[in-house]
Amino acid sequence: MHRDHHPADLVFLGGPVYTVDPARSWAGAVAVRDGRIVAVGQDHDVRPLIGTGTEVVDLAGKLLLPGFQDAHVHPVLAGTTLLSCDLHELHTADAYVAAIAAYADARPDAAWITGGGWSMEAFPGGTPHRSLLDGIGTVGNRPVALPNRDGHGLWVNSRALEIAGIDANTPDPADGRIERDADGTPTGMLQEGAAELVTRFIPPASDEDFYQGLLAGQAYLHSFGITGWQDAGVGASFGPGDVYGAYLRADREGTLTARVRAAQWWDREGGLEQLAGFQERRTEAEQGGERFRAGTVKIMLDGVAENHTAAMLEPYLDGCGCSSGNAGMDFVDPEKLGGYVAELDAAGFQVHFHALGDRAVRHALDAVEEALRRNGDRGNRHHLAHLQVVHPDDIARFRALGATANMQPLWACHEPQMDELTIPFLGERRAGWQYPFGSLLRAGAMLAAGSDWSVSTPDVMAGVHVAVNRTGEEDPNRILGPEQRIDLGSALAAYTAGTARVNHLDDVTGSIQTGKLADLVVLDRDPFAGPSQAIAEAQVLRTYVQGELVHVVESATR
Repeated sequence: MHRDHHPADLVFLGGPVYTVDPARSWAGAVAVRDGRIVAVGQDHDVRPLIGTGTEVVDLAGKLLLPGFQDAHVHPVLAGTTLLSCDLHELHTADAYVAAIAAYADARPDAAWITGGGWSMEAFPGGTPHRSLLDGIGTVGNRPVALPNRDGHGLWVNSRALEIAGIDANTPDPADGRIERDADGTPTGMLQEGAAELVTRFIPPASDEDFYQGLLAGQAYLHSFGITGWQDAGVGASFGPGDVYGAYLRADREGTLTARVRAAQWWDREGGLEQLAGFQERRTEAEQGGERFRAGTVKIMLDGVAENHTAAMLEPYLDGCGCSSGNAGMDFVDPEKLGGYVAELDAAGFQVHFHALGDRAVRHALDAVEEALRRNGDRGNRHHLAHLQVVHPDDIARFRALGATANMQPLWACHEPQMDELTIPFLGERRAGWQYPFGSLLRAGAMLAAGSDWSVSTPDVMAGVHVAVNRTGEEDPNRILGPEQRIDLGSALAAYTAGTARVNHLDDVTGSIQTGKLADLVVLDRDPFAGPSQAIAEAQVLRTYVQGELVHVVESATR
């Protein structure tokens, strides 16, 4: 008998099934055997594959999709934060102070109070003051260092400033800024590279801390249907430590239940001497298990708009609407960037750019263009993440250069951080260039999508909701750039087939097709059948990796 007549291990009936195949076709049933999809069709096509040992899942009108993939995320560091002083679910200064006090009280032997996840919108001007931390009695004389949600700023107390030797006479580093009181005394808010003046003194997390953080972060991502991702910061010079070893261990021990592509961190203080180390790690990862690879290099070109460090073609406005004279920061010399990218491309590396301001986006595209001119198209699938402000002249270049637009859709809406800390300092014209997903899609650009968790929630359906509606929870009736909305199918494709392509996994994942791996997610409803304003209400019931259940809501109907 032909193998396809053998019973399946797992069968889904009673669709709908959105396959996200090249034709964006629909089905009603799927069969899985030995971790791979062996049949896609309607119930009558799949029922003959049900045997005595087959697990049958009745979708009963719930939507089956390919497993989601996050194109830009930091799950090890986020998972480690979940296990420390985690502020992500809180929203006010008073709540932050109470949580920090409780955390410090429960850990009297902790030398430092670390964690993070506070939001800039909770503080005037987006900058908290050291005095709030200094007044927490349970902290005592211990240093406190808490990055904000986007990781571009660090809130510290006076003790941490003292340990780092930061005072009114300390100059700003070239890639950062020390916020100061009127008399020049540091406020306790350190922007961008200035944070490193303190973080270098924080005892590093252990390898075991990072490993446990990976397992916690992985479980959390699975709960949102995420079966694969690209970690956007793997390397000794990124954040609080190097998470590469945690991934390597998990892959070799079989505890990595997701497909991960590591974006090795480009140290902006260095140059092409880093290439040999990148190559060594890429080779080492290939010799481990099957789910972890390290063939990408992440280059962070600029900061963020909220603290005016995103690189802009024109200066930010000041509080009166006039030019401030500050156009942000270039973290990598634009004159050298093209050469760096061309050499990485020639060595077979994909480049993952952090490009948030319109000047950074242009520099990234210029660098990709130089790599193409020198090397031809080597199929490395370079991509630009964030894309908050894109000059209209650069929209068509994404398709022309084969560069993927790596969206973080959740940010593309009106909310306090946008309305109070961003739009007034961009001005109306540039504010209208923000997150141009619709323009990119119409221009034929390839789209991928991610969350940047722990900067924001990894809830895929929340991100899809904003991509489709361009509205947030605070005011669902205010639309940020209605012409930049994209359809539901395209948004879901960015989180599945689009990111699978970026991760060089599109031959085995990203769509529901015969022969592909059974990385699948079941939602509790079919969002195509409901109003667009209800998309965010969709919840994940089941997540499968290679046919194995890695997350289930216990009340889910079997």
